Amino acid sequence: MVKSSKLPGFYKLSIEERQKIVKEFAELTPEEISLLSNSGSLTLDIADRMIENVIGVMHIPLGIATNFLINGKEYLIPMAIEEPSVVAAASNGAKMFRSSGGIYTNSTEPLMIGQVQLVNIRDPYSARVKILREKDKILEVANEKDPVLVSLGGGAKALNAKVIDTIRGKMLIVELLIDCKDAMGANVVNTMCEAVAPILAELSGGDYRLRIVSNLATYRLVRATGMVNKEILGGEKTVDRIIDAYAFALADPYRATTHNKGIMNGISAIALATGNDTRAIEAGAHAYAAKNGRYRPLSVWEKNEEGDLVGSLELPLAVGIIGGATRSNPLAKVCLKILGVKTARELAEVMCAVGLAQNLAALKALATEGIQRGHMELHARNIAIMAGAKGDLIDEVAKRLVEEGVIRIDKAKEILRELGSL
Repeated sequence: MVKSSKLPGFYKLSIEERQKIVKEFAELTPEEISLLSNSGSLTLDIADRMIENVIGVMHIPLGIATNFLINGKEYLIPMAIEEPSVVAAASNGAKMFRSSGGIYTNSTEPLMIGQVQLVNIRDPYSARVKILREKDKILEVANEKDPVLVSLGGGAKALNAKVIDTIRGKMLIVELLIDCKDAMGANVVNTMCEAVAPILAELSGGDYRLRIVSNLATYRLVRATGMVNKEILGGEKTVDRIIDAYAFALADPYRATTHNKGIMNGISAIALATGNDTRAIEAGAHAYAAKNGRYRPLSVWEKNEEGDLVGSLELPLAVGIIGGATRSNPLAKVCLKILGVKTARELAEVMCAVGLAQNLAALKALATEGIQRGHMELHARNIAIMAGAKGDLIDEVAKRLVEEGVIRIDKAKEILRELGSL
């Protein structure tokens, strides 16, 4: 079977029909399909071993974004998110990029930064030089903590040191650069930092304090780019409108924040679906957006010589396909299988591509018809449920709300009363 993520009318199908398509695309087993159907796939027993003080499990809708062609490969994208219109927007953005060959990505090696804080040093600049001189010995001690990672080609690769001014005086910060391969890497980074801290304190003549991973993973960058023909967008006028929207975000951090939130809608939804750390990813992305001292949009939108729209996105993405919830949560494993990614770098590149597609769909909607039309049509279903609608009445009430242009819970209750269901 030739696999394609171009699935017209996918949203019109029943849940069972959608599951059948995904089952064939990802070659899921009956047991894995059962996990998708069972909202209790994360059992209390498993949850109790994942975090502390467990009292239950919070379920989030899991959808599939279609139309994604990334580096010439077809992908179905599992997205866990509670916000209406996000999955549809990602699919729409991917469809627009697809018409011009899809989205292309690349990434750097999965290097994470681990920081060791040294204080109470009489001569921090001299201590810095002394530590750098012993770099090989320090890296050797770090790598002794994970020989398996080292055997796979990963481990501590480099060491940097910097003196910073703080409200508590000068501090020496030593940074390990660690290749984490297919793991996100926080645990191994923290372990290595703790292992070398006593040596660093002895070399510097000071005391160590924090030994911790940095979530600003500037050595673990991912980039995505794609072009959309102006005719697909409705003409060069729409291209100009989208670039005007980007210019607004570039000049104003208030707009840039919401611009980037839209990008992260797609990225964080995949992170949640695959058991990755959404908070670390969000923190790193927003810090990267402000890396030059001013908060800016993560993406760039331009017009080429033919008048077509060209978009690109760059951000740090520290994700993994081994370790943590990616392996302990049964449904996260199924989502990774649906994606079909083989490495953490591939996962990060897919996430970046989805972020770019999400951004395109949002900008096009904002620059033309406005964001609320499509969003509120989907939001109307939530309002209907809140008002007490059940079964087929949910769609009936939602349809009436949209038709009458009043999407409020009091109006939904009024409709239910008219239908004799309240």
